[in-house]
Amino acid sequence: MKRLVLCLVTMFGSVNGFTWGFFGHKMVNRLAVFTLPEKLLLFYKTNIEFITDHSVDPDKRRYSVPEEACRHYVDLDHYEIVAPIDTVPKYWKDAVAKYTEDTLNAYGIVPWHINNMKYRLTEAFKEKDVDKILHASADIGHYIADAHVPLHATENYNGQLTGQTGIHGFWESRLPELFSENYDFFVGRAFYVNDVLGLAWKASEGSFAAKDSVLDFERKLNATFPSDQKYTLEQKGQTQVKIYSKEYSRAYHQLLGNQVERRMRASILAVGCVWYTCWVDAGQPDLTSAKSKKMSAEDRKKAIVEEQKLLEERKMIGRSEGGN
Repeated sequence: MKRLVLCLVTMFGSVNGFTWGFFGHKMVNRLAVFTLPEKLLLFYKTNIEFITDHSVDPDKRRYSVPEEACRHYVDLDHYEIVAPIDTVPKYWKDAVAKYTEDTLNAYGIVPWHINNMKYRLTEAFKEKDVDKILHASADIGHYIADAHVPLHATENYNGQLTGQTGIHGFWESRLPELFSENYDFFVGRAFYVNDVLGLAWKASEGSFAAKDSVLDFERKLNATFPSDQKYTLEQKGQTQVKIYSKEYSRAYHQLLGNQVERRMRASILAVGCVWYTCWVDAGQPDLTSAKSKKMSAEDRKKAIVEEQKLLEERKMIGRSEGGN
């Protein structure tokens, strides 16, 4: 597994972005393939490059689609102060009746959107439409991973309310980039999930419960770590950017224990489980004769260039989570 992670680092390069970062999302979708049972594994493994490359499509849409941003998070501290989340209705219609649709969209809808994507993927399986299956699989993998990020469950999503601006990309991009080589990604086999909406809410509630540690540990580290050693300059394409130093990152990573690894592992297994569940609910269609969809080497190179450009420009619609 470490060899696979090294390959991913080589393929995707170093990133300093948003959500899990392009590196993290591609890793989650790719590794989720290996949780699947044999009958489904062959189809996904045949299309693993497509599933990997398109895992970042939802983030790319944030630069052009106004309604995309709210699908990536849910600011649970707008509704509750501490866990458990027991005042926010689980079902969309009930939540709309209590808060209005405008309010829900303003503070994020990721659990409900994951559930919508579940039905979309199930229908794609029923139709045995390879294009729809792969695009919906890549998308739902992205949203499930986002739901596992602690800073996707708070209005203080980038530490901007507590003088910790930049912590979003730090936690979910910089730390996995530096330390995921040593993570244990043997997460077990995917299993059937009776309640995908419940799974999505569990992921978001787990993120909500972890957000205070993410912010508090970094605040405590700032009080003792030499300020002139917190950042370093690193070459990114044609420019030099200021990023968290390896020493500061290591100290923060140690304070967090295995939190980042734990949330990434949970993401990988959850993605595999939802893919498998959708396939079962569709009647377990035989996909052995389905044609694979592959990106050419030229298309992949263009995609990487486009991703790097987006990361540098950061001109997304809605709230931006990057920057130091």
